Amino acid sequence: MPTLSNGSSPRRQGAHFSSPVPEGQTQQEQVQEELVQEEQPQEEQPQEEQAQQEQIMQPSVEATGSLPALTGGKLSSRSAQVTHMAKNKQVKHRDKKASKRSRIFAALIAFIMVAALGIFVWKVALPELSRANSDTQEITAGQQVTVTIPDGAGAQEVAKILFENKIIASKSEFLNQVKRQDAEQKIKSGIYVITTGTKPADIVHLLISGPNAPGSGFVVPEGYTVSQVADLVQDYFGISRDDFLNQAKASNYVADYPFLAGAVDANDSLEGYLFPKTYTFTESNVTADTVIRAMLDQFETETADLNLDAARITLNKRYNLNLTNEQIIIMASIIEREALTDDDRPKVASVFYNRLYDDMYLQSDATLAYSLGREATAEELSSMTSDPYNTYAFKGLTPTPICSPGYASIKAAMDPAATNYYYFWITSDEHVFSETYDEHQQAIENAREREAASKQ
Repeated sequence: MPTLSNGSSPRRQGAHFSSPVPEGQTQQEQVQEELVQEEQPQEEQPQEEQAQQEQIMQPSVEATGSLPALTGGKLSSRSAQVTHMAKNKQVKHRDKKASKRSRIFAALIAFIMVAALGIFVWKVALPELSRANSDTQEITAGQQVTVTIPDGAGAQEVAKILFENKIIASKSEFLNQVKRQDAEQKIKSGIYVITTGTKPADIVHLLISGPNAPGSGFVVPEGYTVSQVADLVQDYFGISRDDFLNQAKASNYVADYPFLAGAVDANDSLEGYLFPKTYTFTESNVTADTVIRAMLDQFETETADLNLDAARITLNKRYNLNLTNEQIIIMASIIEREALTDDDRPKVASVFYNRLYDDMYLQSDATLAYSLGREATAEELSSMTSDPYNTYAFKGLTPTPICSPGYASIKAAMDPAATNYYYFWITSDEHVFSETYDEHQQAIENAREREAASKQ
C-alpha cells in the first residue's frame, strides 16, 4: 500500500581492642602495678608533722579486691587510692552498662524510624511516584471534562494536562499524534470540553482547531466524519446524536445546495461537506438543521474561489481521468486522512493520481478504516474483499468521501504535485516518497533499522 503509517509505536566498623597482658603476669598483678604507677607522689611534709602522722597511721594493706579494716578511723593513702579506683571502676561499669543500654535503645529507635520510613516509601511514596511517572492509565470513556490549555503550552505540558484530567490513557500515544500531525506549534490555548476516551488523533485535531467550550465557538476539526460531528453536536448543544444523523441527508438540502447532487446519488450522505471550521451561533434555540446549514454555507464559501470544473479538465489532461466534482472531494478526503502536513498533501495526491492513471489499486488503509470505524488490521485489508471501501480489493475511488477535508486537501486534490511517485511511507518520523516498490521497501527497512538502533 502507499502507506502503512502504523507500521502496518537505572564502614567497616572499627574494632575496640584492650591493652594486652604481659607474659607471666596475672590480670590482678597487672591492675596492682598500674595502680602503683598511677599513684601521684605526695608533697613533702615537715618532719614533726610527718612523725605525728606515722604514730597514728596503721601499717599499709596491700591492694586487693576487698577493702581493708578501719583502724583509727583513717585509711592509708594507698588504701584510699585503691578504694577510690574501685569506686571509679564501679561507676565506669555502671556507666558502661548505661551507655550500652542507651546505644541499644538508640539503635532500636533508629530501626523503628527506618522501618516506618520504609513502610511509608513502599505504601505511599513509591505508588505516587509510579503514578506520577507512569505513561499509561485506565480511564472511563464517555465523560465530558473541561480543561484549560494555557498560553505557550508545549506538547509535553498539554499531554500532562490531558493525562492528569484522565482524558487520555497514554501520554506517549498523544505525543506521537502531535508529532505525526506536526501540530505542536499549531495547538491553540483556551478552554476545551473534551470527552474522555476520544482518540488522540481527534484530540489533536480539536486542539489545532481551537477552543470549543461554550462561548468559545463550535469547533469541527479537519478529517472528522459525519458520525464524529454528530458526537460533537450532542456534546456541545445537547442535540441528540440520532436526531442529527437523521437530519444529515443530502436529499434534505440539495435544493438549496446544488453541489450536493452527487452526494444524493451516492448514498444520500453529507459526508465530506460539513466543512471543518469554528462556528459561533447567536440563536438561543440551535437545532440540527441550524448546524448543518451553517456548515454547508461554509463549504460553499470556502470553495467559491476553487474552480472545480476547471480542475476536472486539467486532471483529465494529465491523468486521463473523467472525474466528477464529487470524486474530487472523495480524493480530497483520502488525502486528508493520509497526509500529515500541508507540504505532504500535493505529493500524496500525486501518488494516488499516478496509481489511478496506471490502473493500480490505491491501497489506502484509511478507506477501510472509515468503513470499520477503526484502524484496519493487515488481515482485514487482505480478507475483506467485498467491502467497497477496501482499496486493496477495489480499484478506483471509494463510493463516498471518508471525512470532511480541509481547504488544503481540496486544493491538493485539484492540483497535485507533478511527480513519478507511486508509494509513500509516512509516520511521525518518516515522510518518504518512492517511485518504485524496491525503493519503498528499502525506505521501510531503513526506518525500522533506525527505530531498532534508537532502542539500543
